[in-house]
Amino acid sequence: MIVLGLIVHLMLGYRRLRDMEYYRDDLMVLRLLGLKKLPDVSTVSRALATMDATGILKLRQLCREMCLTRLQALRLSRVTVDFDGSVISTGRVAEARRLGSTRKKKGQRSYYPLFCTIAQTAQVLDVLPRAGNVHDSNGAMQFIVDCIGSIRAACPSIKMKCAWTAPSSAIRSLESWRNSA
Repeated sequence: MIVLGLIVHLMLGYRRLRDMEYYRDDLMVLRLLGLKKLPDVSTVSRALATMDATGILKLRQLCREMCLTRLQALRLSRVTVDFDGSVISTGRVAEARRLGSTRKKKGQRSYYPLFCTIAQTAQVLDVLPRAGNVHDSNGAMQFIVDCIGSIRAACPSIKMKCAWTAPSSAIRSLESWRNSA
């Protein structure tokens, strides 16, 4: 229920767990989740804290499968795959967060995940979790290759346009990989 609840939470446009208060009494959300009452924010937070690397991997696989299933159903002839990193700051104690380098809040603890989104459906295909003190290209090459490969496997006839913001050396490597594939 926690994962489905988080998916609904994100689909409603919320980012912080505390924002659950805004739709706590919404009958449609409760019915969708099959609940009489939403769990408290602290309950959700504790459940997420128990998630290990295997749980995170399974969540990433679920998101990827849902996105690819949607792409197959839409039968699009062309998609734009966007790769972008985003600094997520946290003032609290959190696992794997590191001192990052954001312009507005230098030295604040943060994460720097890399997102792969499908522009036509506005869905997140996958997220590569990273600490806040990593370089843009850290793990990016394999992540991009994996994402493109999963789209090709699920939708072999689809044409892809990839957009990414990366250091020039990473772009050259990706261009040579794409031209050889």
